[in-house]
Amino acid sequence: MFSLLRLAAAWITLFLIGTDLFVVSPLIPLIAGDFHVTVRGAGLAVTAFSLGYVVAAPAFGHLADRVGRRRILTCCLAAFALANLLTAEAGSLPAMIAARLLCGIAAAGVTPSIYVLAGSAAPAGQRGTWIAIVLTGLLSSLPLGAPIGAMASLRLGWPVVFITLAAGTLLLAPVHYGLWKDTHLPSMPRDGRADGFSGTALARSLAPTVAWSTALYGMYTYLAAGLGNAGYSPAAIAETVFVYGTAGFIGALLGGRLADRLGPVAAIQISLIGTGAGFLLLRLALHAGLLVAAAFAATSLLAQIFFPAQQSLLLGTFPARTATALSWNNSALFLGMALGSVIGGQAMAFGGFTAILPISAALAVLGWAGFRRWLAPAAAPSTA
Repeated sequence: MFSLLRLAAAWITLFLIGTDLFVVSPLIPLIAGDFHVTVRGAGLAVTAFSLGYVVAAPAFGHLADRVGRRRILTCCLAAFALANLLTAEAGSLPAMIAARLLCGIAAAGVTPSIYVLAGSAAPAGQRGTWIAIVLTGLLSSLPLGAPIGAMASLRLGWPVVFITLAAGTLLLAPVHYGLWKDTHLPSMPRDGRADGFSGTALARSLAPTVAWSTALYGMYTYLAAGLGNAGYSPAAIAETVFVYGTAGFIGALLGGRLADRLGPVAAIQISLIGTGAGFLLLRLALHAGLLVAAAFAATSLLAQIFFPAQQSLLLGTFPARTATALSWNNSALFLGMALGSVIGGQAMAFGGFTAILPISAALAVLGWAGFRRWLAPAAAPSTA
């Protein structure tokens, strides 16, 4: 029962964090109207969150490994609640951007700590499964949390959304403090080589995350626009996105199970090579106009196997610096998102949506090849 409470609290927390991240995009027209700025200007609120997260995550990860993950989690949840109240009370675009920057910084201390605490508390042989279950909270926020927030804002105004998120995360802070236990933190040698941690080792470990994220979000960022240009109706696009999101939810759970059953190394390789094949299959389906939704579902399912397996592998690879490793991994995820949007945008400008797919496939396969070359042989013994 206690384990279920921990999983439920972790799931709800990442659902609220994800909702906070994804809900701003549909609210941008309302925010722009209230502040009398352009939509492009209001969009800086989204950029500010991501920038704050990418910059702060490694620092919070290092701090969590030194002073305790539970302490960082609860403090950052309180800061996240305050940042959302400031967002709701913002009276100008600069104030909104500053509040969203603070939101991103606080979120950077929450998500890695959640993953580490869940992975560390998981029963033997279930680390990947627990991480995957917690991850589905974040994945669920895109098809559920963001639309609910957008609909509520139309009736009650957009500040209500952020007040609600603030209240929810503030209530969760003492809950997490009571549920989790900071076990003895492993000593952190001054010489990184003593525990296998070094800049080179970390960079090699995170390279697959960057390749995977760039490939995936290079396609996903332009999914709706690409289908719209191909003549799909808004209803058909919404249906495809729903299928894509549902398949990703299943893929994350499957990734956790595969990491526990086959080991994270095998699960990562299955995901990367499968994702590459999925992008090529999707291109064929779009060209033929057949089984497009099924191809999107297969690609999403195979792609989402990667992240819980990668998190599980990092926990085993850097046991003395788990929060540090997972924080850098989340920063690598956001870096890939940014690179993917740039690369995908250029490809779409020159050749349309289908031009993105072979590039994404190549990136996924490169990630797989690099993983096999540099990481798989060394990581395999640690997966037991």
